[in-house]
Amino acid sequence: MSHFDNRAQNWDKGNTQVAGAKVIADAIREKILLNDTMEIIDFGTGTGLLGFDIATSVKQIHGVDTSSKMLEKLEEKNSEALTIIPYKQDIIKEPLEQKFDGLVSSMTLHHIENLKEFFQTIYTTLKEKSFIAIADLEREDGSFHSDNAGVFHYGFEKESLIQIVKDTGFQNVSFENINTIKKPHRDFGVFLLTATK
Repeated sequence: MSHFDNRAQNWDKGNTQVAGAKVIADAIREKILLNDTMEIIDFGTGTGLLGFDIATSVKQIHGVDTSSKMLEKLEEKNSEALTIIPYKQDIIKEPLEQKFDGLVSSMTLHHIENLKEFFQTIYTTLKEKSFIAIADLEREDGSFHSDNAGVFHYGFEKESLIQIVKDTGFQNVSFENINTIKKPHRDFGVFLLTATK
C-alpha cells in the first residue's frame, strides 16, 4: 500500500490540505480565464480538493492519480451536480488519449522524478492555446514532510523550473508566491507556475 493510500482516509480532515487547495484554486482563477467549455486534467488529484473547486468553473475535470484509495475518496464525493472523472494511472508512462484545454495540479510536482519527461508528456497531452497551472513548494530543506518517501525534490528553484518549462515549448511562463504554510519549525512558501502552449 502506498504512502498516499495510507493517508487517504483522513486527507480531507487536514486543514493544511483543505485551506491550501482553496488558496491555490483562487490563485488559478486570478491567472487563468476558466470557462464552461474547458476539459481540464487535475494531475495528482488525490481526493479532489483542488479539482472540485475548479470544476465549478469548467465543463469537466479529469482527475489523475496513482493512489486507488485517494480516488475512492474522490468518487465518494462525486454527485450529479459535480463530478470528477477518475483515472488511476501514471500518465507519464501511459498518457491519456484525449487532448485537454489545460492542466491544474496541487503539491504533486515534488513527487515527480523526471521533470523534463513530465512536462514533455503534458505538452503533448494539451491542445493548442491551452494552459498549465501548477502549485508546489518553493525550495526547502527537506523538512516539510515528516517522511520523504516518494519525494524527489525539496521544493523548486524559480529560475531552473522556469527553464525546464520553457525548454519543453511552453510560453508566457510565470512563477509567483501565492501562500505560506506555517509549521512549528519554519515557514514554507508555495508558488503557482502558469504557462500557455
